[in-house]
Amino acid sequence: MNYSNNSVDREFTTRFLVPVYSSVLIIGLLANGWGLKSLLQNWNKLGNVNVFVLNLGLADILHLLTLPFLIAYYAMDRRWIFGDAFCKITRFCFSLNLYGSIGFLTCISVYRYLAIVHPMRVMGRITVTHTVAISVMVWLLVSVQSLPNIFFTKTLENTKECLDTTDKNHLERYLEYSLGWTLTGFCIPFLITLGCYGHVIVIICKSNSIDKVLKQRSLKLLFITILLFSVCYIPHHVFKNLNLLSRVLSMNNINYGWFNGVYIARQISRGLVSMNSALNPLVYLHGNENTGAQLMQLLQRAWQAVMPLFNRRSHVPVVQII
Repeated sequence: MNYSNNSVDREFTTRFLVPVYSSVLIIGLLANGWGLKSLLQNWNKLGNVNVFVLNLGLADILHLLTLPFLIAYYAMDRRWIFGDAFCKITRFCFSLNLYGSIGFLTCISVYRYLAIVHPMRVMGRITVTHTVAISVMVWLLVSVQSLPNIFFTKTLENTKECLDTTDKNHLERYLEYSLGWTLTGFCIPFLITLGCYGHVIVIICKSNSIDKVLKQRSLKLLFITILLFSVCYIPHHVFKNLNLLSRVLSMNNINYGWFNGVYIARQISRGLVSMNSALNPLVYLHGNENTGAQLMQLLQRAWQAVMPLFNRRSHVPVVQII
């Protein structure tokens, strides 16, 4: 089977991403707005970790503000009308949100680890100033890491597309960049997060002196983090790199039947990773129980509001692979 993006029904991307992005935009703005408002109202009750949660919310809003342009782009059958510069800005904002979210979730896990495993060593030693300095460092690292991405070709004059990766002339270099990006921006933070929460679970299970509420919040935050990584981040990185690899192999006349399946999985993972902006507000749950209940009610109402977007597209036939 000769592989190319044309050998797959590319309309699947539009049918899938337009309703997903629309849902994420509505739910994400409502959830993040409500969560940030509650966070600021309860700032003094929740500790220094709130600086990381605040930055997590700001990263989400940065991405959400670019979604209307991507919705318009895919709704117009991948026709980008906003210019090359704004295409690169939009893709750059996505990277800031994605790797900023991973970075701040990692910082939250480290702080939770220190609070439970080494409470006496860090008591009074970690101040708001330290937390702000670490947050600034995370933004700087993520920006430096994402910056090379804007120097790759993003728009195609003949098709007016705004690419999330790059054109075929720079694919091999982009694959190398993407693999390094995955290692430093995802794999290392993911391992740190797993190590922190793994040790926390061991301590919680062995100790009877840890406050019950603290245990519940830690376990809840662990579950939320695993959910975010499993649903949003892992599929994105796996299928992004596999799809890039399949394109490089195809350019070298090496073709396999799994290329088409990877292409479809890649499009699905793009929708899933955007959902992190709507799911990240769940992190607020670990700090305030009332906020959690109210936020879940808000998410339920928002979901009911966007369900018609999916129902209107329910008549569309299933993806056909040629």
